[in-house]
Amino acid sequence: MILAFSLVLGTDNQPQDTDSSASFHPRSHPSLPGCENGPVTNSTTPPQLDGWLHRYSGKVRDLYVPADGSDAHLLVVASNRVSAFDHVLEPPIPGKGALLTALSNWWFERIDLPNHLAGEGSGAPAVPEEVADRAMVTRRLDMHPIECVVRGALTGSGFAEYQRTGAVCGIELPSGIEDGDLLETPIYTPAYKAPLGEHDENITFERSVELVGVEVATALRDASLRIFTAARDLAAERGVILADTKFEFGRDPETGALVLADEVLTSDSSRYWDAEAYADTSRDRAERLASFDKQIVRNWLRAHWDGTGEPPALPDEIVERTYARYRELYTRLTGLER
Repeated sequence: MILAFSLVLGTDNQPQDTDSSASFHPRSHPSLPGCENGPVTNSTTPPQLDGWLHRYSGKVRDLYVPADGSDAHLLVVASNRVSAFDHVLEPPIPGKGALLTALSNWWFERIDLPNHLAGEGSGAPAVPEEVADRAMVTRRLDMHPIECVVRGALTGSGFAEYQRTGAVCGIELPSGIEDGDLLETPIYTPAYKAPLGEHDENITFERSVELVGVEVATALRDASLRIFTAARDLAAERGVILADTKFEFGRDPETGALVLADEVLTSDSSRYWDAEAYADTSRDRAERLASFDKQIVRNWLRAHWDGTGEPPALPDEIVERTYARYRELYTRLTGLER
C-alpha cells in the first residue's frame, strides 16, 4: 500500500454548491475532470449501453446513469478522444481510454484511501462488455469544488505565475527558479472548479478555506500532498519524475468520509518526465521536459494550424506516437504490458 489514513468530515463545512441529487452537471458527479469543463465539440456519438442511459459527454469522458432510475451510481466511460486548445480532434487515439482507465485503477489499488469505485456487491448495474476495459462504475458523492493541484516541479502555468509574482497561489518561492526545476518540497496550489463553460481559477489555500471551511480545506490539502509524495517516490523507483498532478475529492453522503474521485495520476491528469532525459543537461529544455501525454499533439498543431476554424486531422504518425507515449508510461509505472 502507498499510504493509509482515513478522514471523516463533519457536515458543517460542506460547500454550498455541491449536491448529490440527480444532477448531471459535470461539477456534481465524481468523475469528469477539471479539463472536461465543456461539452464535446465534435459529432462523436457516445454508444448506447444496455442498462445505462447517456447523460453527458465531456471532451474525453462520457457519463451514464442507471436505466432503472436509481441514483446511487454512475458509469464513466473514458473515450479515445483527444482534445487540445479547446477542440476535440480527429481521429481519436485508439486504446487511449483503456490505458487511462487501467492506470487509474492501478493507482486506486495502491492508495489506501476510500475511492469512488463502486466495487463488487454494490448493487450497481454491470459494466457493459463493449466498454469493459475503459469504464468505471462509481458511487455518487458530494463533490468538493476544489481541484487539488500538487506541484513537485515548477513549469507550465505555475512557472508563468511565479515569473509574474514570485509566488504560486499565494506561496512565496525563492528567486532564481528556472522552468522545470524540481522543488525542495511539493506545494499545494488549489483551483476553484468554475461553473460549466467557465475557466477554473487558481486560488490560495486561504480562499479554499472560505469556500469549503477549514476542516475540509485542510483535509484536501493534506491528503493531496501525502498521495503525491508517495506516488512521486514510487515513480522515481521506475525512472520517472512526477512533476505535478491534480486530484478531485468528494464526501461520502452516508459516512462523511473523504473519497478520492475522478481519474488519478494518469497521463491526462499529471505531468510525468523521463528521469534520465531530465538529468541530461546537454539536451534542450523541450527534450528534458518531454511529458508522457498529448504534448506531441499540441506541438504538431502549433506547427500546422493557425488556431482559426476547425483544426486539421492528425496524421497517422502523430496518432501512433501519442499512443506509444501513453503506453510507455503505463508500462514503466506498472511493469505490465497492454
